Amino acid sequence: MRTALLVLFYLLVVVLGSPFILFCVLAGRRDPVLSYGLWAMRASRRILAIRVDVSGIEHADPASSRIYMPNHASLLDGPLMMMLIPGRPRVILKKSILRLPIVGAAMRFIGFVPVDRKGARSGKRSIERAAALMRQRGYSFLIFPEGTRTFDGRLGPFRRGGFFMALETGAPIVPVTILGSRELMPKGRPYARRGRISVVFHEPVPADGQGPEAVGALMARVRAAILSAHDLGGRERTGPDVRPAAGAAAGRTAGGEA
Repeated sequence: MRTALLVLFYLLVVVLGSPFILFCVLAGRRDPVLSYGLWAMRASRRILAIRVDVSGIEHADPASSRIYMPNHASLLDGPLMMMLIPGRPRVILKKSILRLPIVGAAMRFIGFVPVDRKGARSGKRSIERAAALMRQRGYSFLIFPEGTRTFDGRLGPFRRGGFFMALETGAPIVPVTILGSRELMPKGRPYARRGRISVVFHEPVPADGQGPEAVGALMARVRAAILSAHDLGGRERTGPDVRPAAGAAAGRTAGGEA
């Protein structure tokens, strides 16, 4: 029932919001489009009856550009992080999402950056585009370092693109742990259950003044931070913690509930 209501709600959001989005595009107004999308995300969470506990939000500084890197276990993760990160962040996300009618065009307009996860050259261009937006407009970015959702709940190997982006811009990386989203909507399930999700923002990992040789150390520090609040124990995947850069992606009070 909730899923049907959500589909109906989003149809109304797109149809009724299209004239507003078109006006904003013609007027060059990006922030109102993003605000409209964030409002829809918040309403969706209420429709799905999902509650969120947040801690460490003091590490998410809206006054500075930062790169937020959470683990990725569910389709719920992206909208959830967009609602929680202050300062109107942008996202690097897979190219197919931006092909959606109206919604995709609005995402491109406000500064979301598409990436083709199958091509290293496309991934490099996406990272360069996102880095330029950070320097020119002061955006923060949300990037899922695994590049895809986990099937089994274990933290997968990281892709390097987002870490090269941090080194290029000097922006600190804020590791984030998301707990409970997979239980509500795992990969492969087309609907979400009601329930509770916990989100932990960790202390930023500095990247300023370091060269490409620091990528491995940055990846290790971010991984350790995410795992520090993640119930993974010894169940991590084996193998090298590196993937091609092509897939660099995709309550505001400490201890409070969003």
